[in-house]
Amino acid sequence: MSLPRLLFLTERFPPDMGGVARSAGRIVTSIQSLGIAVDVVTWSRYLQPGEVSAEQVGSGRVYRLGLYRHWDATMPHTLNILDGLHQASPFEAVWGHYLFPAGFLGVWFGRQHQIPTLVSARGNDIDRELFPPGDFARLQWTLTHASTLTAVSHDMARKMQMVSDRTPITVLPNTLDCEIFHPLPPHDLQDLRHNLGIVDQEVVLGFSGELREKKGQGFLLQALAQLRAQRPVCLLIIGELRSAAQSLLQTFAIDHPDHAARVIVTGQLSDPEVIVQHLNLCDIYLQPSLWEGMPNALLEAMACERCCIASDAGGIPEVLESGHTGWVIPRSQLHHLGDAILDCLSLSVEERRQMGQRARQFVQTHHAPSQEKVQLQQLLQQIV
Repeated sequence: MSLPRLLFLTERFPPDMGGVARSAGRIVTSIQSLGIAVDVVTWSRYLQPGEVSAEQVGSGRVYRLGLYRHWDATMPHTLNILDGLHQASPFEAVWGHYLFPAGFLGVWFGRQHQIPTLVSARGNDIDRELFPPGDFARLQWTLTHASTLTAVSHDMARKMQMVSDRTPITVLPNTLDCEIFHPLPPHDLQDLRHNLGIVDQEVVLGFSGELREKKGQGFLLQALAQLRAQRPVCLLIIGELRSAAQSLLQTFAIDHPDHAARVIVTGQLSDPEVIVQHLNLCDIYLQPSLWEGMPNALLEAMACERCCIASDAGGIPEVLESGHTGWVIPRSQLHHLGDAILDCLSLSVEERRQMGQRARQFVQTHHAPSQEKVQLQQLLQQIV
C-alpha cells in the first residue's frame, strides 16, 4: 500500500543555512516518521535558472529549482514543475513553509488541483509583506484561502488574524533537541578559544545566524564599541556575513579599527556539534532583532545555558522571561544594548549560571521535538 503524499514548498532547505531551512528540515523529518511520503520543492541560487536537481531524502525526494533573476519568472516555472510532479504521482495536500513565495504558490497550486493546503508563517513573513514594497493583497489572499494556518508564535498568529479574520490559527513553535544543544565544560573549549584568537579575560559576546539589518547588526557593533571602552570584549559572530553586513563591517573598521579587530566571524558552520562548541564560548548571547518569528538561534543558546539578552520582537518574549531566563529589551531601546550588557555583567558568575540553567529548563519543557510531533499529527489529520 502506497503512503499518503504531501508536497512541501519552502524557500530554503538543509544544507541551506538559517531558521527557515532548519525548521523545514526538522518538520519534514517528523512528518515522514508519521508514515507520510513528503516531496520537497525548494529553490537554489547555485543552479542555473530553470535547472532542476533531485535527491532522495527519506520516503520522498527533494527537488531544487534554479532561480531566475526575478520571481515573476521563477514562480510560473515552479508551477510547471509542480504540475508535472502531481501528474506523475498525485499529492493529497500541500504545505507552504513561509508565506511568500512558498505559501502563496502552495495555496495557488492547491486550489488549482482542489487539494487541501496548509500555510505556516515562520519569521518576518507578515512584516515583510504588510508594507511596501511588500504585496498586501497577495498576503491577504494567501491567508484567506489556505485550508489551514499555523504560526511560529502567538504574536504572529495575532497578526495573521488581523489581516485575514481567520480563526483558529495553530501556534507551532520551533523546537530543538537538547541532547545536541547542551552546556559544555569550559576546559573543553580552550583549544577552540585559542584558535579563534580570543584572549584571556576577554568577555565574549555572541550572535548566531546571518548577520543583517533585521537582526540588529548596527546595535551589536554599537554595544561592542561601548563596552570595549571599559573592558576587554570581543564579538563572536557564529555564521556567515551577507554582502550588506560585510560593507557595514568595512565601514565600522574605517571608523573604529581597534574595535573592528575584535569582531570574530566563523563563517558558515553546518555541523550542529561545532555550533554548540561556539555557542558555549559566549559569556552573553545577544539577539537584538528588529522583527522576528521565534529565532532558533536564541533557543539553541538557551539550551546551552547561555545568559541571553534579546529584543521584544515577535515571539521572543514568549520564550525569554526578563530577569528570570534572560533579559528582554524593548525594540525602541536597543540603543541601550550596551548598558544592558553591563548590567548583566555586574551579576555574579553564579547568578548568570543559574539564569542559564533556568533558560535550558524552559526549552526542555516547552520546546521538545516530541511536542511538535504530536501537533503535526493533529494538523495532518485535517489535510491528508
